[in-house]
Amino acid sequence: MTDPEKKERLSSEYMRSGPSSPTAPVLPTVNPSVEKTVHESPANKIHPAFYVMYVLAKTHFLSYFKTDCTDERHYSTWITLSSTIILFNKWILDTAKFHYPITLTCWHLTFATVMTQVMSRTTTMLDGRKTVKMTGRVYLRAIVPIGAAFSLSLICGNLTYLYLSVAFIQMLKACTPVAVLLAGWAMGVQKPDIKVLLNVSVIVVGVIIASIGEIKFVLIGVLFQIGGIIFEAIRLVMVERLLSSAEHKMDPLVSLYYFAPVCAFMNFCVALVFELPRIQLEEVYHVGLWNLFGNGCLAFALNVSVVFLIGRTSGLVMTLCGVLKDILLVAASIAIWHTVISPLQYFGYSVALCGLVYYKLGGATIKSKLADANMSWAEYGVKHPIRRKLIVLGITMGFVVTLMFGLAPTIGYDPNMIRDAIKSKAKTDAN
Repeated sequence: MTDPEKKERLSSEYMRSGPSSPTAPVLPTVNPSVEKTVHESPANKIHPAFYVMYVLAKTHFLSYFKTDCTDERHYSTWITLSSTIILFNKWILDTAKFHYPITLTCWHLTFATVMTQVMSRTTTMLDGRKTVKMTGRVYLRAIVPIGAAFSLSLICGNLTYLYLSVAFIQMLKACTPVAVLLAGWAMGVQKPDIKVLLNVSVIVVGVIIASIGEIKFVLIGVLFQIGGIIFEAIRLVMVERLLSSAEHKMDPLVSLYYFAPVCAFMNFCVALVFELPRIQLEEVYHVGLWNLFGNGCLAFALNVSVVFLIGRTSGLVMTLCGVLKDILLVAASIAIWHTVISPLQYFGYSVALCGLVYYKLGGATIKSKLADANMSWAEYGVKHPIRRKLIVLGITMGFVVTLMFGLAPTIGYDPNMIRDAIKSKAKTDAN
């Protein structure tokens, strides 16, 4: 066989050598039939619109339950669920006139008990409990006291909704880190530090100022909220001490698996004495069975969202998300229940939030983040100078308008009041 009759095989691994000819045969690199199959449009099977809807639903809805989901979705879900359950509880206990907070707490914990038991048998989300060395002695000495503190914190927290507004409750909750710090010192988990105490004192001062400015101040509601904060702080410290050992390390969903049954039983015993004999079936129907079921689902979904959030966030992001949630709840309370917030409360709550952020993040972290933000703002001004000026002008005008309306007199124009004042003045002059 002569050389011109030989076939030259091309490969990307070797340089092409020898005379090239346009008539030289080249082996195909793609199978035409396979290529046709791969690029074949699915239009002959389903309509393209339904195909696009299917792909979007698969990538955006189902991907929430995968581990590679974006962090922003978890943050927004946690903020939404946490805020919604607080507003939902306020609506049930106050607006719907279902004045049985212990029973509502018992319902939440009973629902969580049933759901965690079902999930432990049908999913892998509670497989972490298999690594926990849980014995009867550990359950009695560790889980039961934590469950009791958890029950009391939930009971006191729900009782508060009967007396205080959601906005004022969130302002009082800013003291929770202070209570946790003091409880940790009292129980020997942490060593006392005067510098840290001075830092958290800013939070206390801000909350005191906000409390002084509260228009509808109810002492019993404040005492219930303080009790809820104290019991929650004790619970958190006991959980921290329990989880300090590797053999008892568990995520929030596994801890709920152990805590929910004992908490539900304790709440049931308390409700059996104080609330269940007074509950009328008409009151339950007035709230709505579906509303109660949805309330239980939201409370449990909040615990599940916390599990997804763990390990995907930093202390900075979690702190800012918590502050954002509190601000949104205050705004929601003003919009839904027309809660009146005094300028003194705005000032006090701002001081408490600033102290909270400084306590959780520290001065060095805040300075570095502010430096990064200042650099980004300067770069934005170089690229978009007109937009930067408009943003500064809008923020300045908004601040001035807010300050004017906040410091303006709360008593508006009332013709009857002015008429009565004129008549009273005339009578005084006549006498």
